[in-house]
Amino acid sequence: MIPKVFREVIDLGDGREISIETGKLAKQAHGSVVVQSGKCMLLCTVVSNYEQKNLGFLPLTVDYREKFAAAGRYPGGFFKREARPSDGEVLTMRLVDRVLRPLFPKDYQAETQVMIQLMSHDDDVMPEAMAGLAASAAIQLSDFPFECAISEARVGRVNGEFVINPTRAQLAESDIEMMIGASADSVMMVEGEMDEISEEEMADAIKFAHEAIKVQIAAQLRLAEAFGKKEVREYETAEVNEDLEKRIHDLTYDKCYAIAKKGTSKAERSNAFAEVKEEVKASFTEEEMEEFGHLVGGYYRQAEKAAVRDLTLNEGLRLDGRKTDEIRPIWCEVDYLPSTHGSAIFTRGETQALATVTLGTSRDANKIDMPSYEGEENFYLHYNFPPFCTGEARPIRGTSRREVGHGNLAQRALKGMIPADCPYTVRVVSEVLESNGSSSMATVCAGTMAMMDAGVQMKKPVSGIAMGLISDAESGKYAVLSDILGDEDHLGDMDFKVTGTADGITACQMDIKVKGLSYEILVNALKQAREGRLHILGKLTDTIATPNAEVKEHAPTMVTRRVPNEFIGALIGPGGKVIQEMQKETETTIVINEDPVTEEGIVEILGVGSKGIDAVMAKIDSILFKPEVGSAYEVKVIKMLDFGAVVEYQDAPGNEVLLHVSELAWERTENVTDVVNMGDVFDVKYLGTDPRTRKEKVSRKALLPKPEGFVERPPRNDKDRGRGRDDRRGGSRDNRDRKPRD
Repeated sequence: MIPKVFREVIDLGDGREISIETGKLAKQAHGSVVVQSGKCMLLCTVVSNYEQKNLGFLPLTVDYREKFAAAGRYPGGFFKREARPSDGEVLTMRLVDRVLRPLFPKDYQAETQVMIQLMSHDDDVMPEAMAGLAASAAIQLSDFPFECAISEARVGRVNGEFVINPTRAQLAESDIEMMIGASADSVMMVEGEMDEISEEEMADAIKFAHEAIKVQIAAQLRLAEAFGKKEVREYETAEVNEDLEKRIHDLTYDKCYAIAKKGTSKAERSNAFAEVKEEVKASFTEEEMEEFGHLVGGYYRQAEKAAVRDLTLNEGLRLDGRKTDEIRPIWCEVDYLPSTHGSAIFTRGETQALATVTLGTSRDANKIDMPSYEGEENFYLHYNFPPFCTGEARPIRGTSRREVGHGNLAQRALKGMIPADCPYTVRVVSEVLESNGSSSMATVCAGTMAMMDAGVQMKKPVSGIAMGLISDAESGKYAVLSDILGDEDHLGDMDFKVTGTADGITACQMDIKVKGLSYEILVNALKQAREGRLHILGKLTDTIATPNAEVKEHAPTMVTRRVPNEFIGALIGPGGKVIQEMQKETETTIVINEDPVTEEGIVEILGVGSKGIDAVMAKIDSILFKPEVGSAYEVKVIKMLDFGAVVEYQDAPGNEVLLHVSELAWERTENVTDVVNMGDVFDVKYLGTDPRTRKEKVSRKALLPKPEGFVERPPRNDKDRGRGRDDRRGGSRDNRDRKPRD
């Protein structure tokens, strides 16, 4: 018997719907829902253990996986089983995690797992846009201590009209792609890319998405009410000692305020704050430390945070002595690495990124193979964040989720500025060498300069900046911080990264920690970010104003050539013999793709220097060579035969044709060598295809004057063709006397 199912429907306003259902699947999980739109179905389950762990943080795992069976496909690779998550899945995990994590109580430390699985795929539905909705709906059905329901939505703009959760086809025409996460009263997360839009347009897109999110949250609450809202579980809450908190605040606040006001370096500040913390510990007796020493560190951090925030709000000063809108000193350099195709260093304060560029063919494109999407990227960016960049030593175990996320943000910032006719596959790699405040934005800046150094003809240079916000609800004061430090990232109420050209925003990422942030403050913050971006952009263009006109001498040059479909076979050769020999002889890389519209072959030729490329182009010209009837061509004898000479067109090496002995001269030619010899070069006239032999025919004599008194042999009578000598003499082979065989 199928159990009772509870269901709510969300109307997207354009004929599409999203349904949330519970009661049928995964009933042992603490909360489970199936979210469906069209044929797309996501199963989300949530479980949180009842025992608390003393870790100092919430051990929350958000896992998003797409099952290949959902799209009726097999996983690629040798083992036909889903393996480690793809970058696309990791990015979805990060989008959901960033909204959920702040809504759990700070003292809640139970192992918690959110699992979202794509169980059925629909080509017209992008499933990651519903992942946040699924996660929150499942939590609402659980007994977790969770502040409030949230949801996420993607917003696009097609022909000037905003669209919620657009299809992939609509997204291809959209100039905005943003994911917004929010509660009913506050926007909490924004991430996306744009086609050089203004700050006001970005705020309008966020507002539009927020209204749709409110509808999705209302549906979750109705579902939870119908299902039966569970009592929130009891858990061991954090110990509170108000007297101790006040004592530590009084001991440390003024000292921390003074240290913050000195404007020292990261290392000096860290040492000074550590000394204050040790002084606090020393002020307690052994008995006191044994009783509540575990609380001292947390209360000290609260006092330090309050001092730093107050310094900024009261005096407009920051930890390193800068004003709120001041950018740290910047220096840049291009062409630093002699062997790469392009390179650049970008250093801003204590943050440094070294970017490299590698140019390749379409064969080097990044293949994307997910159940929900198959394709390839001809521009991609990889970001590496080694432990030494923050002065730490820790094991490296593969690419982290953070590295995937930061690299994707920088890639989205830059990809719109790669021209559509760029012949190369472009790979940018950012090596973060120092980090104290937004290495992802340093990556955008270094990546821009490295591509310009490599000769990639970017439409416009792109710069990026990380911003922060400190606000006080009681006084109404707030301060927007340009180019934030790592420490300011943790103590602020909002941190956001904005990238763009001189004409508009190309990408953004925001995490908003304060409730009810007004759109007025948001727009003001974005405008201050624009001023910072333009300042940084000026530093980039002072270093390299425009892309280099040519690639470097040691970098490959790319030439593309269109070839009619009927010649592709000749270019490849049997078993690839022709193209392989060409690549070997010319030291080039040749890739042939088919234009899906015209079905022409698009030949990519990649080589260092022009010699090899010119040789390949000549070979293609030779293969494509079509002589015109009646035209004269210079040829060279390459082979002698009893009945003629094989000649090669000088304009198309490799193209051969037989020059028959009868076409050598007007006079009767007994021996071919009487007229021509190996290596001789002369002109012939192209006569077209011989209708009798169906072979191409050329003539040397057709270009020579007829000898005086020359009498041309009469043409053979067609009715005589094929008759034997006896037939012409009147005899008959059938009447011959033949002796019987023994």
